[in-house]
Parts: sequence; C-alpha cells; structure tokens
Amino acid sequence: MLTRRSALVAAAALTAPRVQAQPARVLKFIPHSNLISLDPIWTPAAIVRNHGYMVWDTLYGVDDAYRPQPQMAAGHVFENEDRTCTITLRDGLRFHDGELVRAQDAVVSLQRWMRRASVGQKLAELTEELVALDDKRLRFRLKRRFPHLIRALGQVSVPVPFIMPERLARTDPFQQVREAVGSGPFRFLPGEFNPGSRVAYERFAQYQPVASGTPSLVAGPKQVHLDRVEWHIIPDAQTAANALLAGEVDWFEAPPTELEGLLARNRAISVEAAETLPRPALMRLNQLHAPISDVRVRRALLPALNQADFMAALVGPEPSRYAADLGVYTPGSPYASRAGLEPLLGPRNLDRAKAMLKEAGYTDAPVRLLGAMDVPAQAALAQVGADLFRRLGMNLDFVATDWGTLLGRTANREPLDKGGWSAYCTFFPGLEFIDPGAHLVLRGNGLAGANGWPNSPRLETLREEWFQAPDEASERRIATEMQRVALEEVIFVPLGAYTSRTAIKKSLTGRIPGLPVAWNLKQG
Repeated sequence: MLTRRSALVAAAALTAPRVQAQPARVLKFIPHSNLISLDPIWTPAAIVRNHGYMVWDTLYGVDDAYRPQPQMAAGHVFENEDRTCTITLRDGLRFHDGELVRAQDAVVSLQRWMRRASVGQKLAELTEELVALDDKRLRFRLKRRFPHLIRALGQVSVPVPFIMPERLARTDPFQQVREAVGSGPFRFLPGEFNPGSRVAYERFAQYQPVASGTPSLVAGPKQVHLDRVEWHIIPDAQTAANALLAGEVDWFEAPPTELEGLLARNRAISVEAAETLPRPALMRLNQLHAPISDVRVRRALLPALNQADFMAALVGPEPSRYAADLGVYTPGSPYASRAGLEPLLGPRNLDRAKAMLKEAGYTDAPVRLLGAMDVPAQAALAQVGADLFRRLGMNLDFVATDWGTLLGRTANREPLDKGGWSAYCTFFPGLEFIDPGAHLVLRGNGLAGANGWPNSPRLETLREEWFQAPDEASERRIATEMQRVALEEVIFVPLGAYTSRTAIKKSLTGRIPGLPVAWNLKQG
C-alpha cells in the first residue's frame, strides 16, 4: 500500500519531464603522421610530443612570449643566491589511475627527462641534488646559479619535461614507456589504440586546470569542453581532405598546399596559420661515416643548394609562404640572423660544388638518403634532396620508407653496408629552434647527442658560454657566433622555413595557435 509520500513521489516521477542524455562531444582529428610511440621522452618526434600534451602535464608551461607560467606547480622559491629552488605542487593533482601526484613522481620524471633533453643535460651537470622534501615539495640544489631553470621546466622543445607516475618514470630513458598514464586533461584509451589507424582519448574528469591566467601556447588554464578526442590516421592527403569536406572529421592538421584552396572554398572550413612561427626544415647528416664525415664534403653541398627549391616543393612558389634565408634559429625568433649564411645565400654554382667535392677527394662512395614518403612535407623535402645529390654526381641510394621506420633507422650508428644512413630531410615546429639551450640539433657533443652525432668542441664551448652569459646582449652575441660555427662545420644543412596551415571546421572555436592541442576547443 502506497503511503501519501510515496504516492506523491511516484506521481512526480511520472509527470516530470524526461532528461535526455546529451550527445558526447567528440573531436575527430587527422594528425600529420602516425603515432609511432607512446613515450614523448624516448623520441623527439613532434607527433609523440603532441600526444604527450593530451595525456601528461608539466610543472610549468610557456606562453606565446616564451615566458614560463605555473601549471602543475603552485609556485617556487629561490634561495641561497639562487642555487636552491624549491617547487611546490598544486593541491589535488591526480594521475589517470587515481593516484595522487607526488613530488617524488616529479623528481624521477625530471631525472629521466634530463638524460635525453638538450637543456636537461646541462641542468643535470649543474644539479648537486634533486629530491622530494615531502609529497608536495621538490628541491633543486645547484652547483651554481642557473637562470634558465624554470623556463627549461616549461619548454615546448622536444623532449618536453612531462611528469609521469614514478613507476613509469623509472624506465630507462633509452627504452620506451609502454603505458600512457598522466595527469593531463585527457586519458589515453589503450583498448582503442590501433597503430596506423586510430588513437582515442577521453576527458579526464578529475583534471584541475590552473585557476587563473590567459590560455596561451601551453600556459594558462587548460579548460576541457570535449568528452572525447579521436585521432584518425589517414596517410593519403586527398582521402583526408575528402573526410573533412564531408564532415566526417573536424580537423585536418597539415593539409598539403595543393589542397588548401579546395578546403578554403568550403564555407564551413577555415584554412589558417597553424603555428605562431614558421617551421624550419633541415637536412640531418650522419657525421660518423665517410663520405659525410668529411667536413669538406658537407661544405660542398652548400653552393649547389637553394633553400627556395625545397620550400617551393612544400608550399608552392609564393615567396610570402616561406623564408629562404634560414640559419639555425627560427625566423622571427629572438636570435634569428643572417650571420654566416654567405655559403647558402651567395650565387648558386653547381660547378663550384662539384669542384669542391673533387678537392675533398670524393670519388664514387655511396650516399644513402632516407625519405619518409607517408608524410607529404617529408616526402617533398626528400625528393628535392635526392635531386641535389644526383646533380652533384654523387652515388645516391635513395630509400623511400615511412616516418616511423625512418626514425628507427636513424638510430643506427653502423656504416652503410650494415644498414646505416647518410642523410635525411625533416622539419621541426618553429618553437624548437628559438634558443641555443633547448635546440635539439644545435649540438656538437658527438655520440652523446641526437642522431647525426656531430662532434664540435667549438660549438659546445660556445653553448656553455651562452648558459653563463651575464646579460641578454651577451647571450645574443654568443648565439650569433654559434650560428657561424654551426654553418662553417655544417652541423646540419638549413633548408628554409615555411608557414604551415591547418584546416578546421569553423564551428570549432577556441583553438590556441602553436600546437594542435584539444583543450579550450568548443563545438558550436
């Protein structure tokens, strides 16, 4: 028998309007390449860094003026003439597995990062001690003052100092972490990961954005308005463009230039600058083995090389889309200059280049150029690079492969007859090349450095001087001299810089220029 109260409750339930579940807010995104690893410390690949920002967070994040702002950190205090820095974590931070984020997680994560990152290696040299004081505080005790510390902890240059659970961060940094468990705005869904096809993430309900600030690059509040993000790996650019035009996906990260007009004519799609800085392109040279190990051979490439040829292959002949005077720093960034660029900017002279090769004693030694044909920009650069070697009359072995396989092969230090390599062409986000400290390939530290392994004591000495420079004027002078040395020794070959564009539905608002991140995006 119903009581009066239960009858009223039942009647209210019958007469109350039904609340229908809201449809999930799903972003379907086509990244520029396949996700080749889950570990953003193990590899410098930009695609893995972008995945990293979905899953993990950092103690600090830099804004579009390259200023560090707190993210996981509540703040820090310098003491002892700036040789001691204590960083305090924000309250309530949790990993996706439910565990609280502890200072010890940060300590072990940073120790792993410092072994792989260019600026991290310098920080490791200067660190007397890095310890967790308790669950909320970690402390750096430095051998001497290091004014770049906080900025380094928020850098966007690969590898990024993401904070992982201690159990994952204990992994040798030269071995891959096989799980993606972080404290960032999205949870990686391993059950839906299909390499070469799809990657899926869902909103992390317990993520806590910083309470104040303006979203800018990777700084400020990371507000999550989406329930789910799907990466759809579509290597064929026309198929990818058709999917966007048909409304089957929402965002095509890197459409090739020849498809931009087609996409822009659709009223529902915006084709716009993807990043705040142009993307530098370069040819990486393996300096362990002949003939590339001979600096005279490397120098012989320069008189025959025209940066505009590489850039036109990427974005077409319109000069407003590219810079053909790239040095070692991104155009538009603080240290960009033309210092030492005479071999690249003077009159192009193929005969002079061939004569330099002959003077170097080059005969017919093979040169192996690797080309990633599954990434349109990589493929275009590789084809122009292959043409350069052929015009010089070098014995070229051109290996067409995919980006993941290429990265694996470039870890091989063996000579060509044992599967080694001589060169490959690639590009980097402009933020990677803005200063000597975090610049991944502006190094001369041999086998301790990135693939290519150039050995330049002069460059390393200048880099040390840059870290110890007393003022901005001194930093700029040293950075300029580093460019001169890098070009003289041909640490790598600059190929130009280009403006990258992205194609996104106009109904998606809140995109933050700089990186293809999904926080702050709203569906209209």
